[in-house]
Order: sequence, then structure tokens, then C-alpha cells
Amino acid sequence: MDETRKPTLIASVQRALHLMEAVASHPSGAPAKQLAREADLPLATTYHLLRTLAHEGYATRLPDGIWVLGDRVHTLHGQSRAQQLLAEVRPVLAALRDELGVACYFSVHDDGEIKVIDIADGPRNPRVDLRVGFEDAAHATAIGKCVLSQLDEDRRRAYLDRSRLVDLTPHTITEPRHLLNSLRSPNGLSFDREEYAIGTGCAAVPVTDATGTVVGALAISCRPARLPKIAASADRLRASAATLQRTLALRAG
Repeated sequence: MDETRKPTLIASVQRALHLMEAVASHPSGAPAKQLAREADLPLATTYHLLRTLAHEGYATRLPDGIWVLGDRVHTLHGQSRAQQLLAEVRPVLAALRDELGVACYFSVHDDGEIKVIDIADGPRNPRVDLRVGFEDAAHATAIGKCVLSQLDEDRRRAYLDRSRLVDLTPHTITEPRHLLNSLRSPNGLSFDREEYAIGTGCAAVPVTDATGTVVGALAISCRPARLPKIAASADRLRASAATLQRTLALRAG
């Protein structure tokens, strides 16, 4: 393929996008004639494009003839923010996956729930089948225990009071006192030693915000026999967690 060839561009798509940019530049909206001037489009073309955008939900005509962005744009905006986060998180996870030869996971603690944001795996490093949600299995996962270990005693007790410590494998910790003791880790790593799924071990480190408050966890999964080697790489996991922390801080700022 000739790399110097110019890409084939669709002029009508370009015109529609330029018109949407013109609409977006006016928080209070603008009339079609003004939008046509700013987008450098014939007025008739502008009306045709605006009607098409309105039909698809990307533009809305107000009763006084002013045009504003449609609801569908706001939906896309919310989705694009999530995709932008993935674009920043995925390289960090992929680099750790390739370096350690493990599947990598990033989760956040949002409104009392643990939500997986992204997973970097591959044919040689398959992900864990998340057959049971984290809301029901925090006690059996490295990610869940990592988050629990960062909570104060009252919030930790509240979790134990409202949650059943479901027995997922013969190795799952189902006794509250034993679980609380397992949260104390000298090197800052939380482990799942075949407690969630037989044949899989996991390790996790917290991801905090600028104040030190836990916002999520970075975790890896591998064969249980590899966990000691992963523990020896704790500094590498913490460095990746720090990179994720900086990414979240920049987005919040």
C-alpha cells in the first residue's frame, strides 16, 4: 500500500462535523444563518444538515429557531470520557502484563462498589472468569481484599455485617476474624490464593488519590505457584499503581 496516498474523505461528513463544532461553540445556541457563516457552508446545505442531525438526535431546534446540541451528543460525551480513561489506563496494564507475563486488572471503588475498569490479558495470560461479581466476592479476591484493607475498621465491619462470606472454593476464607487477619500484609500486597477460582492466584496493590484515600486497586492473576515471584516484584506493581494514580489525578484536575 502506498503510504503517501491521501485518505479518501467524505465531504458531507466533514461538513456535518464542522457544523456540530459551530453549534458546540455557542453554549446558548445560535441561529442557522450564523452557524452557516461560521462553518463556511451554504445556508441551504446548513438547513439540510441540521435537519438530519436533529433527526438522529445530535442537534435540537429550540422554539425561537436557535440550534443547540442534542441529547445524543451528551450520551456520547459520557461514553467518550470512559474511552479516554481506557486509552490512558490500557498502556500501563499492557506494559505490566508484558513485563511480568500475567493478566492485569484495574478497578475502582465507586459508591461502595468495586468496578473493574479494564483488563489486559492475552493468549498466554488469560483473564480470570469473573463468574461471581465483586460485590459478592470481595472477601475472596485480591482486588476486594486490597480495598477492604484500606477501609477504616467501622467500614470494614459494616461490610462484614451486610455480606455473606460465600464459600467459592475449598480455600475461600469464610470466617470473619480470619479474613480480617488476612488483610494485614507486611509488603502492602493483598493475595487471593485460589480463593476465588481453583488454579488461579492473584495479587493486588491499592491505587490512591493525592490524599492517600483508596480509589481502587491494580491486580494481576497467574498460576498460584508464581505468586512468590510476583511478591518479589511488588515494587513494579506499586510503580504501575503510582502511574495510574497520576493519570486519575490529571483527569480530576
